[in-house]
Parts: sequence; C-alpha cells; structure tokens
Amino acid sequence: MSHAALAANRARIDQHIDRWVAGLPADTLHAPMAYLMGLPAKRVRPAAVLLAAELFGHDPEAVLDEALGIELFHNFTLMHDDIMDRAPLRRGMPTVHTRWNVNTAILSGDALLVKAYQLMARRPDVAAVFSAHALGVCQGQQLDMDLEGRDDAGVAAYMEMIRLKTAVLLSGALRIGAILAGAPAAEVDRIGAFGEHLGLAFQLRDDLLDAFGDPDRTGKQRGGDLRAGKRTLLLIRALERSDALGRTELREELRKAPEARDVDRMLRVLGELGVEAVALAEVERHHGLALGALDAIDVPGTRKEALHQLAHDLLGRTR
Repeated sequence: MSHAALAANRARIDQHIDRWVAGLPADTLHAPMAYLMGLPAKRVRPAAVLLAAELFGHDPEAVLDEALGIELFHNFTLMHDDIMDRAPLRRGMPTVHTRWNVNTAILSGDALLVKAYQLMARRPDVAAVFSAHALGVCQGQQLDMDLEGRDDAGVAAYMEMIRLKTAVLLSGALRIGAILAGAPAAEVDRIGAFGEHLGLAFQLRDDLLDAFGDPDRTGKQRGGDLRAGKRTLLLIRALERSDALGRTELREELRKAPEARDVDRMLRVLGELGVEAVALAEVERHHGLALGALDAIDVPGTRKEALHQLAHDLLGRTR
C-alpha cells in the first residue's frame, strides 16, 4: 500500500505539472520553465505536500496547487544555482543558461519564483510558512558559498548550511500539507521535524555516497566533493583528525588546483582516519529522530506507511 500511495501521488503531481506546462505562453521567458520542469525528477517535495495532507485525512487532490508551488520554487533555485555553479548539465541535459543564456536563465528563474508565490498566496498562513522556508533555502545557498575553501569551517556551520539548503524545503512542504489539512499546531511541528531530520540524513548520506559509493551504482564521480574541496562533514572531521595527528596529506592536496588533486590519496586518508563511521552514525541519528517524530504523530499507523516508504526511498540508496 505504501508504495502504491507514493506512486499515486507522484503521478498526480506529474499530471498537474503537465497541465501547468501546457498552459504556458510560447515565448522565451516561459520556454526555459517548460524545459526545466520537463526534465526527469523524483518530485519528492511536492509529493511530501500530498502525503502530509493525506496523513491527516485530507484529499490530496485539494493541495495540488501548493505542491506545484513548492516544485516551482525548487526549480527556480536549481535554475539560479546552476548559473552560480557554472554547471553545464542538469540531470544529464544542458542547463538553462547553457541552452539559452545567463540573462534569460536569471529572468526566467525570477518569473518562476513569482509563479510559485501566485500558487502559495491563497492562504496567508501557508504563504507565511512558505516564505520563511524559502528564505532559509537562500540563506543556505549563501552559507554554502561562504564555506567554500574555508580552512576554519566547522561541523556546526556545515550542519546549519545543509539544514537550510536541503532539509528546510522538505520540512516546509510537509508543514504546508499538514496546515492545509487542518492539523493541530503540535502535529504540524512534528511532521516538520520529520522532514528536517530526514533531509539532514539524506544530505549526509549523499556526502558518504560521493566519497565511498560505487560510481556504477550512484552515477556520480567518486570523490567529486573532495576534488572540489567541498567542506562536507567527512572532510571537516578528517582535517580535524589529520591536524591532531600531525598528518599533512589532506592539506597538501587541498593546496593544489582541483584538477591536480590526488583523490585516491585523499580517500585513502579518509578511510584510515575512520570518518566514514562518524558520518554514518550521524545519518542513523537523524534518521532515528525523523522516524521518532513521525511515530509521535497521533494518527493511525496505516496512514504513516507512505511517509515511511518515502524515508526508505530517500535513504535506501545503495553504495
């Protein structure tokens, strides 16, 4: 049943997005929106809106516009993030600024944000929650840029960055679905906590897969974050342990240009320092906190099955 409920809600969202895209004007402002929204996507955040509404006995069809609004906002952030990262590809296809140009991508992204707000503005309470969480995502992106290459980046700053950049929007999507379903404030907080801890566990798991995953299984270049010098939990803890032990390999590699870094050497040092276990323990801790928050919600257990399945899907990716 949980698989079926999750699949049914993703199908609802895809159909709603298709209808929305079909109604867009055929001009240069809207063409990039149609293009980006048409790329393959898991639709996790909009599905979360529907699942939270269903959790509290509400018709998921009634919250499709707000679910779409969340997905439009998410895609707006992707359009602009790709410009900032100078990324040529998004999900294996040319990014909007590559296919068109940077100015078009900026303007189309701005318009996408406006369209998200049009959908979220029907209720002031929903708009307020959406605005707070959307601003958090922007703060997280700025923190991410602030942390790049900083030798003094600490675990607390990194955790706050991924909380804002990755976890906050999932939490907000679940909160909005619960609010639209008329859930009590305490339950809205619990479903929000479920989303936030699940988002943290997901990002930490993603960091682990980047360093220690099998590229044939993950579809990612092994050690891509290390080559880029990204201050993840793994690298921050490894630098702390290296410095305490008087080891210099990681600092030596980080002083090199990214393309000159010996990623295999860096991975070997991470393995010797035992930081994989540290990060894995944090994944498990936040996963446990997420499930604890979900279990505390006062609805029949059968209604929670789809959200348990969502958590499993997000964290069950293999190495």
